Amino acid sequence: MTMIGKRAPAFTLQNQDGEKVRLSGLSGRWVVLYFYPRDDTPGCTTEACDFTASIADFEGLDAVVLGCSPDSIESHRKFVDKHSLRIDLLSDPDHEVMEKYGAWGEKSLYGKTSMGVIRSTVLIDPTGKVAHHWPKVQAKGHADKVREKLAELRQG
Repeated sequence: MTMIGKRAPAFTLQNQDGEKVRLSGLSGRWVVLYFYPRDDTPGCTTEACDFTASIADFEGLDAVVLGCSPDSIESHRKFVDKHSLRIDLLSDPDHEVMEKYGAWGEKSLYGKTSMGVIRSTVLIDPTGKVAHHWPKVQAKGHADKVREKLAELRQG
């Protein structure tokens, strides 16, 4: 699914505090929207902690970082508290937003096919268009790659 250059699909989801987060409310800022399978699992924890460790750099680039999974608001709250995360985690239990962004679909693990979250990331520019899309992501080191791409795009 080629998304680069297209308007990012609108969304309104609740974060770990039950507050509504709307893409339209972030107009004028860069948005890092990353999709992950499940709170407090090894890869997802690595990714969330890496984004948190770099949050000052992302803020310095005028970007907000949002994680999104099907987990509940309560699960997100526990995950944030346990790991002192400094990013918002959005709850998408019906996979509606994930489907719009190509982050929900068929996955294969150990020869078994199932539906689930496809770990991926979308970088949205201040005008609301997709500036970059990582359709498949390895958790470790991904936050650095996103930060580097964001810095490059901001310079260009």
